[in-house]
Amino acid sequence: MMVTIRPYETEDLAAITDLLKDESWTTLAADPSRFDQAMKGSSPALVALHNGEICGYIRCITDQVITLLVAELLVDGKLRGQGVGGKLLQAAHDLFPSTRMEMLATSTSKSYYEQKKFRPFYGFRKTYAE
Repeated sequence: MMVTIRPYETEDLAAITDLLKDESWTTLAADPSRFDQAMKGSSPALVALHNGEICGYIRCITDQVITLLVAELLVDGKLRGQGVGGKLLQAAHDLFPSTRMEMLATSTSKSYYEQKKFRPFYGFRKTYAE
């Protein structure tokens, strides 16, 4: 399957918001302008295109030397298992090859990352309101 990876642009917001809603990631989809601001403030923030349509994205935060934290990775459910997520992960890591890539995973995404040879580690999450 032919997939093109490129940097995020504000024009991508509607398509990504649709992916977020399809996945029931309601917190991210609730305020598109806030999400756009997060994408623009992240590095790298990349989108995957198949047949000219956005089919996934990755948003990362990095110090450019040691750590590359994947904040979100999402691929259209109809195209999962076809290498889109792997291409997004690789494209992000290619930009900062000296870093170690880290992410939080849900119980449903855990097996995907294990298959990609990521090793588990223990972490915590808390919002400001909690």
